[in-house]
Amino acid sequence: MMSEAMIEVKNFSKRYGAFTAVDDISFTVYRGEIFGLLGPNGAGKTSTLESLEGLRPPDGGVLRVAGIDPAAEPGKLRNAIGVQLQSGGLPASITADEAMKLFCAYHGVAPRFDLLDRLGLKEKRNVEFQGLSTGQQRRLALALAVAHEPPVVFLDEPTAGLDVASRVELHSLMRELKEKGTTIILATHDMAEAEAMSDRVAILLQGRLVTVDTPLAITATGAGLTKISVNTRAAFLLNNHHTFPAVNQQLVKEEYAIYFSTNIGQTVAALISTIEAEGDELLDLRVERPSLEDRFLELTNGGTQ
Repeated sequence: MMSEAMIEVKNFSKRYGAFTAVDDISFTVYRGEIFGLLGPNGAGKTSTLESLEGLRPPDGGVLRVAGIDPAAEPGKLRNAIGVQLQSGGLPASITADEAMKLFCAYHGVAPRFDLLDRLGLKEKRNVEFQGLSTGQQRRLALALAVAHEPPVVFLDEPTAGLDVASRVELHSLMRELKEKGTTIILATHDMAEAEAMSDRVAILLQGRLVTVDTPLAITATGAGLTKISVNTRAAFLLNNHHTFPAVNQQLVKEEYAIYFSTNIGQTVAALISTIEAEGDELLDLRVERPSLEDRFLELTNGGTQ
């Protein structure tokens, strides 16, 4: 499934006057892959997305989406991609049903009212766009983006403003699209979402590509510290300065003593022995591997790969 290249970015650059927004980046996205595009504000994500969507011409390099040059072949591109933007541009008075009919007519397919129902808009199909909540507008935008079953879908902050149930339904739909071979570009600030949903992620920083890999591989190449949180009945760990093996940093948060360890086994064994020796009782012990958010912050705050 992941052998056919659906998006090719080769030595891509984008400039605005003297400012270089994207500086000579390259990556490939394959059929049926959910590919996370991450980076702080100003990193170059929007310029990259807009160029792939045919909205801006590149200033250097080569772009291909489903074999199409976005800048040179916009007519061919329109049926090959679906786009959910951060903010919708629909007329205020158009209803959800009317928007679905319009978009599907544009692509030459039958209206997909079932998508409106599935995304929780069944009771809102005849409500004007301006009368929908922010979350409902975003769900409508998603339905419109995938209604013509494009091979490539761009999702820009798709779950922003959505309630928990809507997020779950969106993620379920994304997985179904992936199983059918749809390629999804996911641009999000939600690191937990990116880690859970993406097969691979690319992290941009100041227009440069910092890393491209699976979330697991990216988190494994960081400082490697594991977070160990401990809560005891007498809370003696909060009020003394015991040292434990393999701990690089420790802090107190509410009723928990928190340790960042390079060797889980050594640290946990020493903690349990000390708790027993002090006559205290262990109430809770949590071991958490570094998250994609931890690694993202490490990279974007000047850490190394």
